[in-house]
Amino acid sequence: MSNPQREKRLLQIAVADSLELLATIRESEQSRLAAEIISSPIHTVVDELNELHDALIARTIELAEIELARLGLGAPPVPYAYLLFGSGGRSEQTLNSDQDSGLVYANPANEEQAEACRSYYEQLAAAIVRSLVTIGYPPCEGNVIASNADWCLSLSEWENKIDRWFAEPTWENVRYLLIAADGRPIFGDLMFATQVKEHFFNDMLSSPVIARRMLDNTLRHKVLLGVFGQLLRERYGDDAGSLDIKYGAYIPMVNAIRLLALRNGIRETSTLRRISALQHAGVLTIGEAENASQAFSFFLRLRLLATVANEDGHTINTGKISRARLTKELVSPLKKALRTGKYYQRKVEREMNGRFGGR
Repeated sequence: MSNPQREKRLLQIAVADSLELLATIRESEQSRLAAEIISSPIHTVVDELNELHDALIARTIELAEIELARLGLGAPPVPYAYLLFGSGGRSEQTLNSDQDSGLVYANPANEEQAEACRSYYEQLAAAIVRSLVTIGYPPCEGNVIASNADWCLSLSEWENKIDRWFAEPTWENVRYLLIAADGRPIFGDLMFATQVKEHFFNDMLSSPVIARRMLDNTLRHKVLLGVFGQLLRERYGDDAGSLDIKYGAYIPMVNAIRLLALRNGIRETSTLRRISALQHAGVLTIGEAENASQAFSFFLRLRLLATVANEDGHTINTGKISRARLTKELVSPLKKALRTGKYYQRKVEREMNGRFGGR
């Protein structure tokens, strides 16, 4: 069905000729969507919000290319793709997501072209990251970002890096592998992102050591529901009485579903699409998939509600549901959803240990 408002918004972004205009559009649209979090279907809000982020980021990349051309650096020397990781890669960004990104470009024909590509794409990535900061996307605190040379590579360099991560399954390398599993192209020649992902899956879970360490990472964040069914709230400080919905509900379920999907060769990156693909693959029953989708959708809504104004009047996402919001009406469905999250943590642990042995 045609949506004139959506089409008008996307057209405004596509023809925007300045970062200031993009920032204004983002602020206006996010205010509109923030007002709909409670009343609208959560899938509608999340889809519109992530469509907004995708369009803003893509136009920012185009403006960065134009900027480099104006500086005399010309056009991209070889085709490339710009990738999002984290919540961006999963199409689960909030109103205030940061930048988790990478860049992959075609293999250069010779060393001279290789140097030209390195120089150009380092400058392009820096311009993109700088521009995205200007319109409201802070850089990734963990430095998983295209302006970091480790995440701005040719196709063969990406493939070699993935091979090294698999060959040396340190905690950090396994973390990078799980980050890469959520990678999604946002702009450019999508073929290169697909090739990186296929190389990843060619090596995926070929080693019991990798499997066990991925499981360790996956289970690092526990669902915040106690053995007696009580919420495990924050106990001290300014956040006392609140619940960490990001790390105590959303992330545990993202991690569990992701590992189940990887274990079964599923290429989807969105958690909800992974759940659907797991059902179609016969890994989940219809009932399990419905429960998982309902619980995760509930977590998505609560995660969007964990947004407050800071001292400057700008909104930030704390990842925590305040004590005041944890009413009796909310606690009952929250506990039900958390029980589902715990179920999937146990399920992935059983499946991984059953296939690869205990840790």
